[in-house]
Amino acid sequence: MSPPVRARSAGARRPAPPAPADEALVRAAEIMGDRWSLLVVARLLHGPRRFGELLDELDGLAPNILSRRLARLEGDGIVLGEPYSTRPLRHAYRLTAPGAELADALRMLAGWAVGHAGGDDAGVPRHAACGSALAARWYCPTCERPVDTPAGPAGEPDGGPAPGDGLVWV
Repeated sequence: MSPPVRARSAGARRPAPPAPADEALVRAAEIMGDRWSLLVVARLLHGPRRFGELLDELDGLAPNILSRRLARLEGDGIVLGEPYSTRPLRHAYRLTAPGAELADALRMLAGWAVGHAGGDDAGVPRHAACGSALAARWYCPTCERPVDTPAGPAGEPDGGPAPGDGLVWV
């Protein structure tokens, strides 16, 4: 027997449809939203690693958790496991092209964490000439120009973020 259907009161609001930015962030969190996935991808940015190497480099990570994270990242097209031994079957893991594209996002996330949670800023990218921490900026690859403020909804150049989602998707 199914539960009774509750009638909505006349003043009840329907939930707003999710903003495109919300949907994109939910998908990103589904793929990369846990500590170990972020750290596995960060290690693989330096080149391919074998399972045992990842375990050695990621203190506190249990083998079963690493197996699950690698399988999920492989399923999402972020990591590729390539066999290097058939008896027993063993893999070396490397980032795919979409996985390598996460490098800048991970650097920005690490920089944000240092600025807001304190701690060692050794992992923050720095300008080679002066040693200052680098800051991310919006850039238009078509115009080849930096953009100070992202565009608002289509047709409103440099109109600022769209209300409600904090990000702009045109």
